[in-house]
Amino acid sequence: MLERLDDVMKYLPFINEINSDPDFGDPMLCNEEQMRHNLLEACDKPSNQVWGFFEGEELTGLFVFLVLEEEAYLEMLVGLSRSGKAYAEMLSFLKERYQGCQVDFVFNPGNSLLAELLRKEGAEFYAEQKKLVLKREVSFAGSAQIELYSPKYREQYIAMHAEDGYWTADKVLEAQDRFRILLAIEDGEPAGYLDVTWPYEENEPYDLFVREESRGKGYGKAMLARAIELNRPKGMMALLEAEDAAAIALYEAMGFCRFPAGDNITARLTVRR
Repeated sequence: MLERLDDVMKYLPFINEINSDPDFGDPMLCNEEQMRHNLLEACDKPSNQVWGFFEGEELTGLFVFLVLEEEAYLEMLVGLSRSGKAYAEMLSFLKERYQGCQVDFVFNPGNSLLAELLRKEGAEFYAEQKKLVLKREVSFAGSAQIELYSPKYREQYIAMHAEDGYWTADKVLEAQDRFRILLAIEDGEPAGYLDVTWPYEENEPYDLFVREESRGKGYGKAMLARAIELNRPKGMMALLEAEDAAAIALYEAMGFCRFPAGDNITARLTVRR
């Protein structure tokens, strides 16, 4: 049975047990900040819903969803279970309550139970992502001109920006309490951009792009170096497509090391009955 929870602290033994499993641990609970933000404080946030699945009196599944009904969008922030019944019941609830909404499931690539269920529902799977964490200081002496975003570059930034994904250019610009935007300037105009978070204990480059005609000139490395400099003394991590060897090599060259516990895969499902 699925029940709405208003407190998760009493379930910490279950949480810690499942989260330590290499196949079922949650990549969104890799550090203390994520544990606090995505789970321990989730019941206090109006935009979050926390659910437990009980078989008899035993908790066998715990789920946290970000719910943005006005945008018809949900995201699974936490999914902790080794029970196929728990995942099936959770999905049945979503189909009943949020018909027509888009739901993003971010989960451990080893979680075959959830992956199989979502494939049967026709979910769209995105490339597996590898997590890297900044561990080493690397000196960088590039000469590229890197600037923080200013409104005079608004049109060029929007024109360059990727349109797929939740964080479009407009949404990033509206969330500057969360994002810092760096621009590589060539001949007086933006040649690339980097969207990177800034207020957290561990920040993340979300989107790094250099236009085709400006590639090979060190702009990507220069923007990343500047982001690392501005972020100190906080930590930094990156999620990169597993098959993107060039991006992984770039981040490793700048001091990032692989962190397998944070590897994840995203599946997107439009909920239908």
